[in-house]
Amino acid sequence: MTALPATTGWLLRGKDGRLTAYAPTADGVLRWTERRVGGPDWTGPELLAAEGLLPHLALARDAQGFVHLLAVRRRPRADGPDDTDLVHAVQFQTGRPLRDWFSLGNPHGKDLEKGAAIGLPSIIVDDTDSLQLFVRNANGGLSVKRQAPTGRWKPWGGANPKGTSLTGETAAALTDHGLVDLLVPAGDALVRWFRGKSDSALVRGDEEPAARAESGTLVAERTGPGRLTHYWRDAEDGTLRAWRPGKDPVALGGRGSGPVAVLRTPVDGHDCVILAQCGTDGRPSIAAYPTEDEAVGLNWTRSGDRCTGAPALALDGTGRVVLAAMGEDGALRIARQKAEPGLALEAWTRI
Repeated sequence: MTALPATTGWLLRGKDGRLTAYAPTADGVLRWTERRVGGPDWTGPELLAAEGLLPHLALARDAQGFVHLLAVRRRPRADGPDDTDLVHAVQFQTGRPLRDWFSLGNPHGKDLEKGAAIGLPSIIVDDTDSLQLFVRNANGGLSVKRQAPTGRWKPWGGANPKGTSLTGETAAALTDHGLVDLLVPAGDALVRWFRGKSDSALVRGDEEPAARAESGTLVAERTGPGRLTHYWRDAEDGTLRAWRPGKDPVALGGRGSGPVAVLRTPVDGHDCVILAQCGTDGRPSIAAYPTEDEAVGLNWTRSGDRCTGAPALALDGTGRVVLAAMGEDGALRIARQKAEPGLALEAWTRI
């Protein structure tokens, strides 16, 4: 099997303020949990067993603090293509058992050959606190499944990119005004759709940047009222780009691999965006800059041991920045912001 794109966003804070880290494996999902708010001690890794999951997770946290996990499951058949479906599970309380995985089916129904060719999903919690998932289908279009506020999943829908074919993985985000903003690579361009209310139709965006984005590296962060900043890795030179509608994409340097982790938070009273990635040497690399002021330039600082996949960023229950990475030995590593002014991090801890 071709190596799947790395994912970030796998470090999440629960309703009780404790952080949980999730890592997909061939046997299920590994989970580490803070013993108390702010650490430093953790439990885990604990295996949440699940057969057939691809080692790739989409995660989202709802307004109640519940963590939603979405994955692709493949089950071999004696004849013909694998049986492929999307599955969803929920963790209601930090450290508690995961609810059973629930099948959401496949946008291609009983067509197993097409079903096996779907992309990797993204998921958001909309302004009704319901889930919406997006995935590239085998026809080069977009497939969408929405959850009603009652929790019931609605039938598959979608959108056609009209004259082009989607080539990369979907990346959905939600503005603070409740607008769904979706970007998907399509060769040398990015296709963009919007959705206002949760039950409204997808509308094609009128601004779509010409960019060759590495598949699986699109992420977004809220950076202003009703505004998102989108980030991706350039497929040609491996550096990062930042883009907002009405602006040209800005190069951020930072050659590396996989998606960048993004966290917006005040630092010494200044509104800042913090970025973390896996650098060219395989080590975590971190940078920060004033929100929406990419022109100031970024200084990337390498830290810690070589890692696998992409790092993650989160605020712990005390408001400190936490940088997390998975070591090549499979162990979770944590670097927490020092209890002093600035963004200096404590020494890495192997969990």
